Amino acid sequence: MPPKNLSKKLCDQQILRDRPYPPLNKCRFGIRIILLFLFIPIKIFTQENSDCFGCHDDKSLTGKKNGKTISVYVSEKNFTKFVHGTVPCIGCHVDLKDSEFPHSENLKPAKCGGCHQSEQELHSKSLHGKAIARGDNLAPTCKTCHGSHEVLPVKDPKSSVYPMKIPFLCGRCHQEGTKVQTQRTIHQDHILENFSESIHGQGLLKKGLVVAPNCASCHTPHSILPHTDPASSISRNNIAATCTKCHVMIEAVHRKIIRGELWEKKSHILPACIDCHQPHKIRNIFYELGMANQDCMRCHQVENLKSSKDGRSLHVNVKQYEQSIHNKTACSQCHSEVNASHVRPCETITKKVDCASCHAEVGDEYKQSTHGMLSAKNDPNAPVCSECHGTHEILSKKNPKSRTFPTNIPALCALCHREGEQAAVRYKGKEHSIIESYTESIHGKGLMKSGLTVTATCTGCHTAHRELPHTNPNSSINPQNVAATCGTCHHGIQEKFEKSIHSSKISNAKNLPSCNDCHSAHKIKRADSEGFKLHIMDQCGRCHVEIAK
Repeated sequence: MPPKNLSKKLCDQQILRDRPYPPLNKCRFGIRIILLFLFIPIKIFTQENSDCFGCHDDKSLTGKKNGKTISVYVSEKNFTKFVHGTVPCIGCHVDLKDSEFPHSENLKPAKCGGCHQSEQELHSKSLHGKAIARGDNLAPTCKTCHGSHEVLPVKDPKSSVYPMKIPFLCGRCHQEGTKVQTQRTIHQDHILENFSESIHGQGLLKKGLVVAPNCASCHTPHSILPHTDPASSISRNNIAATCTKCHVMIEAVHRKIIRGELWEKKSHILPACIDCHQPHKIRNIFYELGMANQDCMRCHQVENLKSSKDGRSLHVNVKQYEQSIHNKTACSQCHSEVNASHVRPCETITKKVDCASCHAEVGDEYKQSTHGMLSAKNDPNAPVCSECHGTHEILSKKNPKSRTFPTNIPALCALCHREGEQAAVRYKGKEHSIIESYTESIHGKGLMKSGLTVTATCTGCHTAHRELPHTNPNSSINPQNVAATCGTCHHGIQEKFEKSIHSSKISNAKNLPSCNDCHSAHKIKRADSEGFKLHIMDQCGRCHVEIAK
């Protein structure tokens, strides 16, 4: 033991002097071991991101890919700012797990499906995924759209998949002049240009409405499929569901034309959104899908074309069709049973055109009418849509040449209701010479002689599609409803009538008179015309006998 009065430093020195040196052979062995570790390579396994950034945080670091020198620099500082900043490198580069480093330059592509499994499954089944599987070098991968180490959240305006950037991202491939557009079969052209000019494109790109649909909104981000695929978001059967993700009330808006539930029940025959609103342009431009009109007209424009079954003409006057109100409607939308796979596509047609497919409300009214009920019984005298409106030459009811223009309606109804015609023959009521009486009435003269198209016509009183006998409570000419019917034109008189003793709102008496009891149904005269007062006194006298005396 050292003396107690020695300092600690001196004490330590004394101990070192007194300690015996190790044998020389042991020193030589230790030196050899050290030299061995210096010259023999050691396998070091990477597990931490810091190990990777030890090399890759160097801006001068390069590698080889397809024979080209590329930068493999990854900024550690920037990487931590992105959405994958906390993800370990080997989480994406799975082939580096438990591998030695420096690692091989021939690495497999990063595996996104390890975390994004559902997206990977959708992508692998999509057009893009299938193109990758067959080795198409133009097919986009995850990296093509999302980037590699600089991935940002979708909601970040700097992200490559931010809504306002999506059109330009897709436009890298789907723009005129790109390799994809020139070397691959793409059925749409000028996609980016058309979209940018559409109502959707203007909303997104010019007004900054990020809720406006972009490419991914309609085609989906990862499950992009052709419109011919039943699973596609833009297939004919699915397009309504795709559009209603934004246009949630569109069925209510279109209700007068297409009853909402029919989109699901009769999607194979109803016009889809794209029949009227062309893809990418989204304007009211007709988009032909399925049987093109030109294919139909190759045969049907021939004047002597006739049916082999009944000999009726099958000729369609192209000029009349082009001037008709349905000139933007495809033949196959009405003749829905056509099959384009047949040599004669129309040979598969077994049913008549169902106008109610588009005109649902009108169809419902017609079914409840006398005409509709007779038609349902296959009555040969029952008028159908084409008998009143025509077939391929239908014009707007506001067109003076239209069959249903106000001044033409009496003659149209007279085809059946004139004395001697089928409807007049089978009629068992009290009203006769209907057309003749109407022509001489104040209404008929106002319409036919004075040209007052606001004058009451047959459809003005009986309605256009819901004609019912006066005994039916739902009829527009039922005693309980006739005042309201007349009131559509004579509103002031209706108000006075409803306050009178003859109105059911005032009196509880039975068999109260209505407008036509005094004025008749079809022979209505002016109140200042000769004999009108005597006629009215006679009418009143039927009920008020004592007063009449």
